[in-house]
Amino acid sequence: MVTDSATSPIAAAFFDLDKTIIAKSSALAFGRPLYQAGFLNRRALLKTGIAQISYMTFGADHAQMERARKEMLEITKGWDKVGIEELVREIVDEVVSPLVYAEALALIDEHRRVGRKVVIISSSPEEIVKPLARYLGVDHVIASRAKVDAEGLYTGEMEFYAYAESKADAIRELALTEGLALPDSFAYSDSVTDLPMLETVGHPVVVNPDKELAEIAGERDWQTMDFERPVTIRTRLATLPRPVPLISGAALAGVVGGALVLWAIRARQKLS
Repeated sequence: MVTDSATSPIAAAFFDLDKTIIAKSSALAFGRPLYQAGFLNRRALLKTGIAQISYMTFGADHAQMERARKEMLEITKGWDKVGIEELVREIVDEVVSPLVYAEALALIDEHRRVGRKVVIISSSPEEIVKPLARYLGVDHVIASRAKVDAEGLYTGEMEFYAYAESKADAIRELALTEGLALPDSFAYSDSVTDLPMLETVGHPVVVNPDKELAEIAGERDWQTMDFERPVTIRTRLATLPRPVPLISGAALAGVVGGALVLWAIRARQKLS
């Protein structure tokens, strides 16, 4: 359970998005709507489906992330940024609402209640992450950004990739500008690629971890949590069941402690 904020008034809680807040890849979840809107062809749609299954079953390592990022940046080249943003805003409720973990919503609500800044930090594109964050009632987002040309079209290049060490750098930069106390802050993620992010805060928590991250969490006595209840977030946060933490050790006393294809949806790439 989350401790009272009186001891950490300017602390923060950093949440990865995919498989941490929502039950699948946020980017890949938009594959069919993008196809229906004419952004993807049938071949690309099939790839997103395969990628989603692979991601949910096996996760994604660094090599897979890099391969998908390069391939999908090329796919999205020439897409209209504003058009993607408008499409995501229109369909975010339909696509994501049933995919959100009740346990994550309860944690977000509790961190806010005790006065911590809640930040979603994801390697998925900001065109997807920002509408999702607003939908979840989260004000601050750190996400990947693709370059656009003077006409607002994607160039096929990356401006900022919120991945691995870049996530940790972004957290430290935010801490400086916002005056956040990182030793008092929390970070939640499922993926070993987020190890630098988890190491940045005083209270790292692994959620539905991949095999490598689970091993590291065990070695370091980090808290581990299993999120298992995807719900519709039309349900009021206050009515959601509180998460039951599975403590991997005693270190966090008192604490609560794709990607894979479709960077295409330029809007697509995870893993946070």
